[in-house]
Amino acid sequence: MQPRTIYRAAGFCVLFGAVLLFADSNHSDYQTSVAKWRQSYEASLEADDGWLTVAGLFWLHEGENRFGADPLNDIVLAPDAAPAEAGSFLFNNRKIIVQVRPGVPITLNGKRVQSAELHPDSPSDQLRLGDLTLYVHASGERFAIRLRDKNSKLRKEFTGLHWFPIDESYRVKARYVPYTPPKQVEIQNVLGDFDKAAILGYAAFSLRGQEYRLEATEDEPGKLFFVFRDLTSGKETYPAARFLDTDLPQNGSVVLDFNEAYNPPCAYNPYTTCPLPTPQNRLRVEIRAGEKIYAREHVQ
Repeated sequence: MQPRTIYRAAGFCVLFGAVLLFADSNHSDYQTSVAKWRQSYEASLEADDGWLTVAGLFWLHEGENRFGADPLNDIVLAPDAAPAEAGSFLFNNRKIIVQVRPGVPITLNGKRVQSAELHPDSPSDQLRLGDLTLYVHASGERFAIRLRDKNSKLRKEFTGLHWFPIDESYRVKARYVPYTPPKQVEIQNVLGDFDKAAILGYAAFSLRGQEYRLEATEDEPGKLFFVFRDLTSGKETYPAARFLDTDLPQNGSVVLDFNEAYNPPCAYNPYTTCPLPTPQNRLRVEIRAGEKIYAREHVQ
């Protein structure tokens, strides 16, 4: 072999090695990024305001709904967390007013309250009593009081999440097609109620050589939200659905990273309500990525 040929071969080997190192580095960075995301998500579940603190869902009936530690109340609270009679929720013609008994230290937005009108699922309309939080929750046409307890049994007995191994082939680039205007639909939740939602568009993607579509709604500003079911549902993953978030489209496309697919709160907590996937979002393919099913014996 001539010297020039040897130099060229050596240069090729160095270049090829550098490419491999760069690829390995990118792979490692991706694995680390997904692992950190999963840790952050699990920490959010266990936080003081995480889904594991939801400790009760009490459906309101017309008229007076009394709450407190007395077992004869409509809404029964833990005796070590509330007085026997804390107050009442007056529910009439879809209007809900809380009336707090004198001397009970319930606050609303940091201030003691005696009477106030409450609106469904409003962050500013949450009542606090020690480690308890109570607020109005709407499920379709029904209204309930949702209870959060920082000392809930579910939080104390939480055993941690389980995930499929990170597989970058489940990170796919999808073509995003908006609906103009968005489609207004009613989506059923796990309780059988229907909630109004706007379908913003769909993401078309290829997986294992087949084409699929997922419809998107908006769960929070600046994000697309996908609720989907696949052929692992009820076997390796939560039966009802899993969730996936993405950034807003860039140049007509979005990235669907199923390694970050996660269970709805209903998978861990029977006091939560979660949307079911639309018919379009029930995929005839196994998505063996993201979060696996949670041990049901811990949520009974």
